[in-house]
Amino acid sequence: MAEGADSPSLAKRLRIEAHAIWLVARDPRTPWPARLLCLAVAAYALSPIDLIPDFIPLLGLVDDALLIPAGLWLVGRLLPPGLMDEHRATARAAAERPVSKGGVAIVIAIWAALALLAWSLLRWAWD
Repeated sequence: MAEGADSPSLAKRLRIEAHAIWLVARDPRTPWPARLLCLAVAAYALSPIDLIPDFIPLLGLVDDALLIPAGLWLVGRLLPPGLMDEHRATARAAAERPVSKGGVAIVIAIWAALALLAWSLLRWAWD
């Protein structure tokens, strides 16, 4: 598959794969060894603790670049045929849903109102 303007970025592909792994772990058709491996891969991918710390130049990111894809490959080998593809398609469809700008604005407004309320209460308490 040629990389082009329509191909997703690495970050988006990893987000889709992480969502697919989560869906696979929750699927009752998934064998228990694969579920446990899904949880381990997701925990390693999201954990701030790495085998090789990320601040070490070059080597810090190599463990993520090797271990996470290897875990995804192994999960795929442990699953019944087509199950990972099914959940990957579901995750891809979820990633393509439009983001509600109105919803984002409401969340920002709520946080701003809470911050203003907290500031007002703190100012009142110190006066």
